[in-house]
Amino acid sequence: MDMQAPAETVLSNARIVLEGEVMTGAVRMQGREIADVSPGAARGEDMGGDLLIPGLIELHTDNLERHIQPRPRVNWPHDAAILAHDGELASVGITTVFDAMRVGSVPSEHGGYEAYARGLASELMQLRAANALKISHFLHLRAEVCSATLADELAQFGSEDRVGIVSLMDHTPGQRQFRDMSKLKAYVQGKRSLTEAQWQEHVANLKALREANGAAHEAATVAAAGRFGAVLASHDDTTEAHVATSAGYGIRLAEFPTTQEAARACKAHGIAVMMGAPNLIRGGSHSGNVAAQALAEADLLDIVSSDYVPSALLTSAFRLARMWDDLPRAIACVTATPAKATGLTDRGRIAPGMKADMVRVTMLGDTPVVRAVWSQGRRVA
Repeated sequence: MDMQAPAETVLSNARIVLEGEVMTGAVRMQGREIADVSPGAARGEDMGGDLLIPGLIELHTDNLERHIQPRPRVNWPHDAAILAHDGELASVGITTVFDAMRVGSVPSEHGGYEAYARGLASELMQLRAANALKISHFLHLRAEVCSATLADELAQFGSEDRVGIVSLMDHTPGQRQFRDMSKLKAYVQGKRSLTEAQWQEHVANLKALREANGAAHEAATVAAAGRFGAVLASHDDTTEAHVATSAGYGIRLAEFPTTQEAARACKAHGIAVMMGAPNLIRGGSHSGNVAAQALAEADLLDIVSSDYVPSALLTSAFRLARMWDDLPRAIACVTATPAKATGLTDRGRIAPGMKADMVRVTMLGDTPVVRAVWSQGRRVA
């Protein structure tokens, strides 16, 4: 693949989604940046009246984990998995991704999971250095406080690793995402085929780990985010008390609050609320928590993440556009707002000086169809 951006590219006759408006006009790219955005006719590649939106920015996706382990106990070659993941994201309009990797492991014969993030991150960085990737990759370390090894795993990362987000995650059974133990049991037993005795052992082990390590692991996570210069995020806040704790840590990004109470508390504390696109599209959470649509209707939704379905990010934005009757506002939830939340000032908008990350979209009824994707001026899909 040619990794060099053309010296100049002009995209004309496009409906360009800008901040607060949709303008018919042209975008001129020079190298890796947007040089000019102008109304009216211009000579260039004819977009045929299609929409031109900023490249999507994905803050929390488990998609890379799905590629390295496509089935339980099936491990895929990592280089091939990373490249397939990168290509899949490019194909659905995502031009910047914070690849979620779990740090914090649980040594157990039943329901345990091993460390993998350090090795996978190194392989990802090697492919990036070799110019083998189509889009921009940062790391999102999902710090599991209910684990045995979190502090040791965090210590293996440094500022050179492009860690952009560190999220405080607590999957102790019986609270936050898994307040409903029946939902957790169905999920774990379906994934790992545990017997009843093994399930009980698994729950007891996790609760013991949380009791022994939780406070120390939270402190280590907050310190690590500061050391990396990364954004610290909360995960699955459920109560006002959870949000108050998050605010005390300086958190300004909340992933998937599980109740409207928590989302309202986030709003009061100036914390941006991110919800999952699958939740929005399906009409509810697979864990039985608050529906993203309910938060959108209550003006409590700021950012959308594809979570476990990359193509859902674009689909969810257009669903929000219909709900709000406001396309620019909806597109901002997957472009400008996630850029702002993570301190990326060079992308997320179609404007002069921004990275030339853009997506050409046509509509098939209510379904958005990606027709072309540019990442830093290069056509990647």
